[in-house]
Amino acid sequence: MSNSPLRDFVVAVTHLVDQPHTEPEILAAVGPELAKLVARDDWLPDELAQPHPQFYRQYLLHADPLERFSVVSFVWGPGQRTPIHDHQVWGLIGMLRGQETAQPFGFAAGGRLQAQGDAVTLQPGQVEAVSPSIGDIHQVSNAWADHTSVSIHVYGANIGAVHRWTYAEDGSRKPFVSGYSNTSVPNLWDRSKENP
Repeated sequence: MSNSPLRDFVVAVTHLVDQPHTEPEILAAVGPELAKLVARDDWLPDELAQPHPQFYRQYLLHADPLERFSVVSFVWGPGQRTPIHDHQVWGLIGMLRGQETAQPFGFAAGGRLQAQGDAVTLQPGQVEAVSPSIGDIHQVSNAWADHTSVSIHVYGANIGAVHRWTYAEDGSRKPFVSGYSNTSVPNLWDRSKENP
């Protein structure tokens, strides 16, 4: 298994964040790179795609040393879902295998949360964006009740260290920091296992 697709993605995003860009420009530029990454499903190590019987997992694949972006694999066991939550930074979700459904939420009169529009179900190869400027509150679930699903997310920060919020439908919120499910990350720069 080769790290080169993920490494190529990280290099491309590093070049993009090295330049001054507005958030819409970053989303427009990183989106096609993420689509290219999730167009093939032969590069993610098995240990970073393992579900937990009770909870979804968020594995760190790469954290930019300056914390300008991070890349994670989200692994969903059958029927697993997140609480309603936000991100506080821009993000892109690329579906690698299975299906993932996201229901956007927004605040209604009186401060309650309500679903906004239809839920979006991502198929392998598709990419969806979130950010505080275009819609940042949603609930995500594995669309499959009997299979694991895996998506690749890229965020405009070290997402495992960002102070964020989970929400109840009455609009109340609780702070959280997600952290990561793994304690080590792939060595993207080790080319010893790749064919010349």
